[in-house]
Amino acid sequence: MAEAFAPAKVNLFLHVGAPAADGYHPLCSLMVFADMGDRVRIELGEGSLVIGGPFARALVGHEADNLMVRAVRAFVEELGRPMAELSMSLDKQLPIASGLGGGSSDAGALLRLIRDVFAPQIDDARLERVAGRLGADGAACLWGRPVLAEGYGERLSPAPGLPEIHAVLVNPAVAVSTPDVYRRLDASEGFGDIAPPPMPDAFESVAELAGWLSIQRNDLEAPAVAAAPEVGAVLETLRAEPEVLLARVSGSGGTCFALCADDLAAESLAERVEALAPRWWVRRCRLGGPWG
Repeated sequence: MAEAFAPAKVNLFLHVGAPAADGYHPLCSLMVFADMGDRVRIELGEGSLVIGGPFARALVGHEADNLMVRAVRAFVEELGRPMAELSMSLDKQLPIASGLGGGSSDAGALLRLIRDVFAPQIDDARLERVAGRLGADGAACLWGRPVLAEGYGERLSPAPGLPEIHAVLVNPAVAVSTPDVYRRLDASEGFGDIAPPPMPDAFESVAELAGWLSIQRNDLEAPAVAAAPEVGAVLETLRAEPEVLLARVSGSGGTCFALCADDLAAESLAERVEALAPRWWVRRCRLGGPWG
């Protein structure tokens, strides 16, 4: 059996342009990864996918559409020949439809595993191409390391140097539909400039990073809040807390992140938010990557 970690993705900023003729939106995003997420395992078997963990229920019964299954199909297509049957298992720790790239990260972890086991001759560029077919987060989530993503998410360049980032992730236990959020963005025509913003080679502190991010944006934040007002309640709560240097929606919504000065501040914030809203999903984490 082989196993890989599939970390949660966080968009520190996400600038989204007007849709092209094919309907897809170009973007520019600084993406980092958390030291918490899902676990993916494979072994030779009967071609099954078993899903467990606290968020498994929403995925059971939809295995044929799971990004992990689609990743296997895409890998076989790239390989150009059949592959031995796999038994796959997923320990689903991340909320569904939460803006954390969980499905893409699961698929990326799986692609790394099956390449290592079945086709080590497939180089990183080819594997990245396979991952990119799975969606805008696919290529970045393959490696789980900080990147600046452009185009439709397939053009990756290294992120600036980052300090140790302590953060709190909060999800109000409401799934947010990415297509719905994009429909709302299109209706509002709230598209932004997608040229990469000027940035330093490295950020010396979380305070410096948060200050710079404050002049960036997530163009999907407003439509995400419109689609799920509970997300707005999370943002309002976080932005009122003294430990929070910056609070923003990640991706197309569901989960918000709060940057804190240090681990103690993040711990204090997480404990207070859990007490204020016991039904919310709250996790203290570090952001950066890659994580083992």
